[in-house]
Amino acid sequence: MIREKIAERTNWKDQVEKLGFSFHSIDGIPYWDESACYKFSIEQINLIEKATQILYDLCIEAAEYVIDNKLYEHFKIPIEFIPLIEKSWNEDHPSIYGRFDLCWNGNLSQPPKMFEFNADTPTSLFEASIVQWQWMKDLKPKADQFNSIHEKLIAQWKSIKSKLTKRKIYFSCLDEFPEDYVTLSYLQDCANRAGISTEYISIENIGWNGTYFTDTFENHIDNIFKLYPWEWMIHEDFGSYLLQGDTLWIEPTWKMLLSNKAILPILWQLFPNHPNLLECYFNDPHTMKSYVAKPLLSREGANVSIIDNESLLEQTKGEYGEEGFIYQELSKLPDFDGNYPVIGSWIVGHKPAGIGIRESKSLVTSNTSRFIPHYFL
Repeated sequence: MIREKIAERTNWKDQVEKLGFSFHSIDGIPYWDESACYKFSIEQINLIEKATQILYDLCIEAAEYVIDNKLYEHFKIPIEFIPLIEKSWNEDHPSIYGRFDLCWNGNLSQPPKMFEFNADTPTSLFEASIVQWQWMKDLKPKADQFNSIHEKLIAQWKSIKSKLTKRKIYFSCLDEFPEDYVTLSYLQDCANRAGISTEYISIENIGWNGTYFTDTFENHIDNIFKLYPWEWMIHEDFGSYLLQGDTLWIEPTWKMLLSNKAILPILWQLFPNHPNLLECYFNDPHTMKSYVAKPLLSREGANVSIIDNESLLEQTKGEYGEEGFIYQELSKLPDFDGNYPVIGSWIVGHKPAGIGIRESKSLVTSNTSRFIPHYFL
């Protein structure tokens, strides 16, 4: 794993905008950053792929353990929504994707470590699937990339088509956020390519007629893919309607367990000392002197405290933490001349599908972190 400084394409903004990548810069500062890239070997890619599959299988086993043993109190999920989780699990409601955040320095003798699983509304999908692939074709045409995301997304939509009532699915998000809208539009396009009839509706325009969810024309919403967090939905004014409606939601409600950081101490309890897991606990750090305190529910690195040898190393602000914290062993990101990369390893259709790398100037990956492309030889 080598960080290479390279020359940007002179027309890179035009190139990515042609793809529909409208949020390539934030406040004039590039979010998509092709002034550098990461080079891997095939052996390193194989190791990441294997670790990703192992971690996903462990997470599925952990979710089943939580459901079988009714451990929902750890997740601070309102009790009235537990039947929805169990129904979606027992009926095997379909899932499309998720993203593991991994810490790894490329050393083949040291396994990648899981920070968390972004299982409900993972970001950086479009840039990982489409944008960095075009970058590689332009600048590294003889190389390869761990990236079968696009093909696997289409295949997964095809595989779940038979589970969609009336074979039509709505796609919904808050369209005022460009990243969400572009990502959702990309997923909708993949579903279209899979032969599924689709329609867009803003999350704010979803209606309720007293019996079921409706679109703006009062049509029944049978199936819907939402790029909107479950932990927000269940606390919205319409949250109680979720308990009554018959809509098939993707991602399914059982993903609330895996997107909640409460799953991390449970994973450690079930699989102690697993090489791909970090030591982790509820309530306090136990005997750990170096650890990270994370809210059960948080986004973009908010309200995180890094403790190194009992001293505060770094802390972020935010609005999260009311539900409680977990305490995870500190695993410092590798340092490439002051740049700290997190490997986002994608699961699509229950299989590893590729990686995207986000890089920061600090140990906490936030909404100002940059996306850096990769390749392997």
